[in-house]
Amino acid sequence: MLEGIYTEQIFQHPSLRPALPQPQETSGTTAGSEAIYRYSLRESDYPVLSLAEPISDNVGDVIMPGHYELALTDERDFLILMQSKNPVAIIPVIKVEEDASEKQRLNDKKYKKELKKEKKELAKTNEKRKKTGMSPEEEHIYKEASIEYNKDGGYYLIKYQCGIIKAWGAIKSK
Repeated sequence: MLEGIYTEQIFQHPSLRPALPQPQETSGTTAGSEAIYRYSLRESDYPVLSLAEPISDNVGDVIMPGHYELALTDERDFLILMQSKNPVAIIPVIKVEEDASEKQRLNDKKYKKELKKEKKELAKTNEKRKKTGMSPEEEHIYKEASIEYNKDGGYYLIKYQCGIIKAWGAIKSK
């Protein structure tokens, strides 16, 4: 009697809801434990450039629309357009700029102390994350890549920024 009538009246009450059993799993596996999440690749180390239309040059080579990673060579004289870590095009760099104010800030003693303190906190957090089986947190670096067409010159201007380094490259189109 207690189980039948009493339970039905509680479930009918507008301000009470029965608690769901924990953990809430729909398919028998916990969220985030599937292979696609556990073994997937990390985010790209390079900024991503999205092309909406094909780009062709005077020789007849075509770069198809899609998402490409943009990397700057160590000598900073070429930008490499990559798809799935395979180079698709090598673009000459017109201009390279390094943020001098950011360099000064990085060499400041007070800022170095703050960075050291943040690294200690991050190490503690990563140690806790490691114990629970989570991947470590990484430092975020600002990355950006964009492309625009210049009608006057008949070329595509590609802008690249990763951290404090900015570079501009050009692709001459027909």
